Amino acid sequence: MSDQQADRPTSPPEAGASTRRRRRPLAALRAWPRWARLSTYVAGGLVLVLLAATVTVGVLVRRPLPQTSGSAELTGLEGDVEVVRDEHGVPQLYGDSLEDLVRAQGYVHAQERFFEMDVRRHATAGRLAEMFGEDALESDEAVRTMGWRRVAERELAVIAPRTRQLLEAYAAGVNGYLHERSASELAVEYTVLNASGLGYRPEDWTPVDSLAWLKAMAWDLRGNMGDEVDRALTAAAVGEERAEELWPAYPFDRHEPIVGRGAVVDGVFQADATTGGTRLPQRPAWRADARAGQRAALRRVRDALDAVPSWLGRGDGIGSNSWVVDGEHSATGEPLLANDPHLGASVPGVWMQMGLHCRTVSEACPLEVAGFTFSGVPGVVIGHNADIAWGFTNLGPDVTDLYLERVVGDGYRYDGEVRPLRTRTETIEVRDADPVTLTVRSTRHGPLLSDVDDDLAAIGEDAATGAAAGQEYGVALAWTALEPTTTADAIIAMNTATDWESFREAASSFAVPAQNLVYADRAGHIGYQAPGVVPVRKSGNDGRWPAEGWRPEDDWTEESVPFDGLPNVLDPEEGFVVTANQAVIGPDYPYALTEDWDRGYRAQRIRDLLEEEGELTVEEMLDLQLDDLNPMAGTLVPYLLDIDLRPGYASDGQELLADWDGSQPADSAPAAYYNVVWRNLLERTFHDELPEELWPDGGQRWFAVVARLLAAPADPWWDDVTTEDVVERRDDVLRQALLDARDEITRLQSLHPEDWSWGGLHTLELRSATLGESGIAPVEALVNRGDWEVGGGSSVVDATSWDAAEGYGVTAVPSMRMVVSLADLDDSRWINLTGVSGHPASGHYTDQTDLWATGETIAWPFSTEAVDEAGEDVLRLVPGRTE
Repeated sequence: MSDQQADRPTSPPEAGASTRRRRRPLAALRAWPRWARLSTYVAGGLVLVLLAATVTVGVLVRRPLPQTSGSAELTGLEGDVEVVRDEHGVPQLYGDSLEDLVRAQGYVHAQERFFEMDVRRHATAGRLAEMFGEDALESDEAVRTMGWRRVAERELAVIAPRTRQLLEAYAAGVNGYLHERSASELAVEYTVLNASGLGYRPEDWTPVDSLAWLKAMAWDLRGNMGDEVDRALTAAAVGEERAEELWPAYPFDRHEPIVGRGAVVDGVFQADATTGGTRLPQRPAWRADARAGQRAALRRVRDALDAVPSWLGRGDGIGSNSWVVDGEHSATGEPLLANDPHLGASVPGVWMQMGLHCRTVSEACPLEVAGFTFSGVPGVVIGHNADIAWGFTNLGPDVTDLYLERVVGDGYRYDGEVRPLRTRTETIEVRDADPVTLTVRSTRHGPLLSDVDDDLAAIGEDAATGAAAGQEYGVALAWTALEPTTTADAIIAMNTATDWESFREAASSFAVPAQNLVYADRAGHIGYQAPGVVPVRKSGNDGRWPAEGWRPEDDWTEESVPFDGLPNVLDPEEGFVVTANQAVIGPDYPYALTEDWDRGYRAQRIRDLLEEEGELTVEEMLDLQLDDLNPMAGTLVPYLLDIDLRPGYASDGQELLADWDGSQPADSAPAAYYNVVWRNLLERTFHDELPEELWPDGGQRWFAVVARLLAAPADPWWDDVTTEDVVERRDDVLRQALLDARDEITRLQSLHPEDWSWGGLHTLELRSATLGESGIAPVEALVNRGDWEVGGGSSVVDATSWDAAEGYGVTAVPSMRMVVSLADLDDSRWINLTGVSGHPASGHYTDQTDLWATGETIAWPFSTEAVDEAGEDVLRLVPGRTE
């Protein structure tokens, strides 16, 4: 290829000109399930009804807005509860008993978010088809097969009696709100659905509904299941050796783990120990004579997993940031704690800010807490109380395994025998259609996900060598969340913890999802604890590849990693703790947590900045959350600058990179061009050999992959296998990516580089997962919001992720940001992605989004005096009359 040919075209392409390869549709157009597109039900007649009169529309939309002042009755209260809301509608609740506060919390959650709660419980129970018809069946079948609600029902008997009482009080509060209102007074979405003929009235809330939602969060943070499937499918496409190149090992020599030292001694992790137990011997589970069959059996598993709605999470390791510094690293002289969990973007956002305060704190009424709550679940999930603060990031252990099973009639092979399959029957009610009967089959390892899809039921036609004729193959899921756990106990216990010991005691109940917990207290201590149920695999299975269910050596042992053996540290010598999904501890740790860590780019950047800053203020902690340095730019840009391009149109984007510092604010032209180059580079390097579903998303794993390839200019990955008699090398691909990017950004934004901006490409659109995908423009306009132009990017500290296989739009975000000052809790700051309300007509539907998008935060009052001063509305809930 000559330089002259490579630099064409020398004039800008016409807008809309086709590219060399077919692009995948934008993520925003395919991230939502088909059942959410309600055009079948929300038809033209409904639009006419809604548009008949502006006044009528206004009444219908505003009817569900909650009462926020005066008084209201709530049956079951022992005393009054005050609900003080600030200018952003954030409620702070004051009562005289724990039960009253939790009951009132249920009432307030229902006021602001009941439709969200109701859709979630339908999703987690596998009952979406009741509301949305046949298009929701795939989701319901997948969830029913896993049995989320069945597990939650069993969990109700496992949790502490006190937790069960609080769940019942919470449910009573929700129902107290429901019983006094019609469906149209609960949410405008019910008005729309019922106008389409649904005739729906919500059922009472139950404690199991709350527990089932915790299963959805465990699904979103389930670990490396996606990597396990993708690694196998990649091996099928390019061979195991080359597949391994696309999952580089964690770089312990460059990126520090969370806990830098320590060892397990006699089953207990000791942060100051240098030697301890040794890791169980590990070897890959796959055998040479069975790999072809395992690959065949997993080719369609992805479809079964993707049937679960995207807003319940994809479990793809999106990530989160949290860190804590001690008083020596804080300008206040006391600890500072920061957290920003990264989750999928939605409206309303997953979090609702709230405070729960006992007027007189005592053993009988111990709550004095504020933070981020899940609507549908009592207590505060992340935040602080009067004594301690805590934050979460996903620990990401390997808590799921997929088992290929040899099914024989009504049984399956295991250890040389045929054992009976366990079966149960589920009936799924379907709107405007007959009920569907689902038979769920399970092995000792878990439910057969392969039964969810008709195509999956026939997988394994080219399965293991020597298989009997007509033998069926299935794929079973082993997952820690499919057994009852005590996570609900942990939430309330954390809310009332007062020191490190009581916090660790609470954390010991936090089973799934396994999280990194950072800690600080007003006595000046900081710490880290890894909780969660993490399986121990027998020596035949390293957890990275699908397992063979007929081999006992691939099983999990009966005991999980002991809580006391999980890494933890109090007051580390370096004076801070950073968790950003990187490796928890070094490779000598005796238990195999996972090999699929985030590779630590965000974590190391945060560590480096903490070391540079010395003493940090609250404002500097907030600024660090907004750091937008692209960690791959410093590696890739020098190679891009070495490419000779024709001066002018071809090179003017490249010239922007010469002076670029690698930061990615929304108004950055070089960041815009760089990211378009990055996307085209990935396309030209990998799309020719990988199937479409495995195309690179461009995140942290691909940083490590491409960094290695840049140092190997003749590596086979650079060659485009679709070009005959031509072998491309690194610089050929880099040159064409630069030129393709120039053409693409010209089409998308402007001929003139001064008009380019990263935010113009990297936009955040907030869409409702239900009516927001109806296909009816007026209905979508009612519930959706956007677009916001934002900076940051994938695997950047300001982690506004995007998928290079789809486009540049934001796919996941810091779902909230908080910084807690232990020196003065009223000096803390917080922000939510959207707002506290789930009502589209509310001024608090997305009132925090504009601030969030520009990196601002709002005041977080905590003391009674500060809350009173910030209060704008006060609602007094009083005991209701019993019939």
